Amino acid sequence: MEELLEAVSSADEAPSPVRLSGPLEKSISEISENLRDKVPEEHLRWYSVKALERDVLAIERIGDSWNKISEIIEKLEKEEDEESDSLVASERYGSISDIVASSVKTKRTSGSYTTSDKIDRIVTHRWLGLPIFAGVMFLVYYISITTVGGWGTDWVNDVFFGEWAIPGAASWLEGMAVDPVLSAFIVDGLIAGVGAVLGFLPQMLVLFVLLVILEDSGYMARIAFVMDRVFRRFGLSGKSFIPILIGTGCGVPGIMASRTIESERDRRITAMTTTFIPCSAKLPIIALIAGALFGGSALVALASYFIGVLAILLSGIILKKWPSLSGTPSEFIMELPPYHVPGIATVIRSTFEKGWAFVRKAGTFILLACGIVWFLSAFDWSMSMVGDINDSMLADIGNAITWIFVPLGWGDEWQFSVGTITGLLAKENVVGTFGVLFGFSEVAESGDEIWPIIAAMLTPIAGFSFLVFNLLCAPCFAAIGAMRRELGTWKATGAAVLYQCLLAYAVSMVIFQIGSLLIYGTFGIWTVAAFATVALIAYILVSKEPFARYRHKTSEAAA
Repeated sequence: MEELLEAVSSADEAPSPVRLSGPLEKSISEISENLRDKVPEEHLRWYSVKALERDVLAIERIGDSWNKISEIIEKLEKEEDEESDSLVASERYGSISDIVASSVKTKRTSGSYTTSDKIDRIVTHRWLGLPIFAGVMFLVYYISITTVGGWGTDWVNDVFFGEWAIPGAASWLEGMAVDPVLSAFIVDGLIAGVGAVLGFLPQMLVLFVLLVILEDSGYMARIAFVMDRVFRRFGLSGKSFIPILIGTGCGVPGIMASRTIESERDRRITAMTTTFIPCSAKLPIIALIAGALFGGSALVALASYFIGVLAILLSGIILKKWPSLSGTPSEFIMELPPYHVPGIATVIRSTFEKGWAFVRKAGTFILLACGIVWFLSAFDWSMSMVGDINDSMLADIGNAITWIFVPLGWGDEWQFSVGTITGLLAKENVVGTFGVLFGFSEVAESGDEIWPIIAAMLTPIAGFSFLVFNLLCAPCFAAIGAMRRELGTWKATGAAVLYQCLLAYAVSMVIFQIGSLLIYGTFGIWTVAAFATVALIAYILVSKEPFARYRHKTSEAAA
């Protein structure tokens, strides 16, 4: 580096600026005409290029001229169908490559490509990149949920719990003359509830293996690069996709990974929206709804992830228009490592760590929650054991809150309201709660009886509404705690949780009400509310300053 700096400083004359392509040079000239009275002549081109890159400090120096300059940039982006900063970066690195090619000798012949280069020409292609990503993720979830993982889950549910664990535990406790109430608590409450969650462990392990392979091979880094072009159009940086990728395993490290984003606004928005992507704890809910109402289709899992990504993108637009979160997205700089065969030890270790974390949670939070759910479902308010679960304390609690979810299509069934509330402890609790409420021991004996129970209680569109709400609403308490650490205050965290719940409610209502209108022809006051919600969201997305009335209040609060 010292030799390089010495060579630069001893050069006879300053190097001429890098000449860009015709459309960019034309835009730079137009920008320069608007800056002549703003900056020194010797710095005119530098500021013009920086303005073309939407550099924040340059925009501050430009001041009032920015509105006219932004029109020039938008015209260029429309003609070239690309972000202006990406165009400049591409031209600049192209020039660098030409200089390097004329100055450096390599073993490779001119024009040859490495294997990674050849693969990247396809998987990072501007048009092919996203369809390839969708195909890869569909294959991953088809293998993990429908085929290999599905076979493993069937064996765990039907054989391990259905024929061995639950009947064996019941027989052993009966032989030990254990009190029937305690025996029911252990078998129907603890073993059945935890078993409802652990039954999905094979699917999750297969999924973990495939995701670790994609990550360790170098493909996930390419996805972040491909998604940057999409994310920037929605006010976010491609770096926001890294926490989302991590969040597919667990929302807590996904939220914590947002601290690598330089822009505070982007960091806060990412922390608020990362949990929209389904984490491993939500996979049992996806598998349950897919199996019960959609024939185990992998498209349900794929749709769940794309809904999560879509919620993040739309939230990027909405939240960026809030005065305290507005601003340009931060730059995306990331190294693309060469492709390589994943190490077997790495795959095994990462899969074991993720799987063990899931099992450990099942032995703590879920075990406790299932015990509490069983107790509330087995006794009434006078502490007398009930024969009908509809006479229990849990039924009364559920019935007291079901009215909230009636517009979403599943509020008439109190069990789903209770499952949603217990999901705040851990999202796996949703399925664990059903295991207790629907008598999982009977389900295990005959195989997949829990699916017909769900199918008898919900229509497919109502079941999908239930799934979407639990995917987008407030995450588990552990993730909320992580948000608190990243956002800094409980007030900001409360606002984030409120936004998540409102968005989940709005999307689920729209899905059920409009879906019911299109499929079943049903129409009512909530259908009107759904269309009004769509109109409101569209207005916020299209309007330049939908929250202008709050700008003054936000500025005063910041001051």
